[in-house]
Amino acid sequence: MATRTFTAVLYKEEDIYVAECPEVGTISQGYAVEEAITNLKEATELYLEEFPLPEVSRPFMTTFEVAVRA
Repeated sequence: MATRTFTAVLYKEEDIYVAECPEVGTISQGYAVEEAITNLKEATELYLEEFPLPEVSRPFMTTFEVAVRA
């Protein structure tokens, strides 16, 4: 069994952490960061059993700033 590395993007909504995997589109949550990531891993593994992804290069991530009116 091969392993692949994916990205987890986390943010907090009130008292829960939401975790998203942008490469696959899976989303999960938990009351702690570790729980949210564990749940996201499980959701992603289950998704990939049904919908395997082709081998692709790893995405490049960066940040950028935009001006917003206060």
